[in-house]
Amino acid sequence: MDRLWTPWRYDYIKGAAEAKLSDDDICVLCWIRDARDDDERNFVLHRARFNFVVLNIYPYTNGHLMVVPDEHTADLDAVAKETSDEMMDLAKRAQAALRTAYRPHGFNFGMNLGQSAGAGIAGHIHLHALPRWSGDANFMTAVAETRVLPEDLPTTYRKLKALF
Repeated sequence: MDRLWTPWRYDYIKGAAEAKLSDDDICVLCWIRDARDDDERNFVLHRARFNFVVLNIYPYTNGHLMVVPDEHTADLDAVAKETSDEMMDLAKRAQAALRTAYRPHGFNFGMNLGQSAGAGIAGHIHLHALPRWSGDANFMTAVAETRVLPEDLPTTYRKLKALF
């Protein structure tokens, strides 16, 4: 995949490199879960009783967020009912927030359970929520295998934080 120049991401990349976790450390989602004093820097939009909502820092489209249970588990069927119930309630709130902020034509919600299913963080389940627009798979994605995102993460964060 080709890359586009995105200097606004340098601060994140530099910080991620400095905070790189070793194989013996906790997963990045657990790290974000525990870094409660740094929600803005980590793009945490909302914390509920059993889950939190965070922007995906490698978004497929603007507004791409995730609902993440506090519990570190690779399996949806392993979380308690109150956790999965709250996760669905937060998914509904996410849809409402994304609709208000972006006026999309549709939504994708989904989970990739396991590395072979495409999970980037296979050990900690999370539910993706993405706003979608008719024709948003433009020529850059289809031909050049490159995504174009017109909005930086701090702007997305400010838009959505106010709605949670």
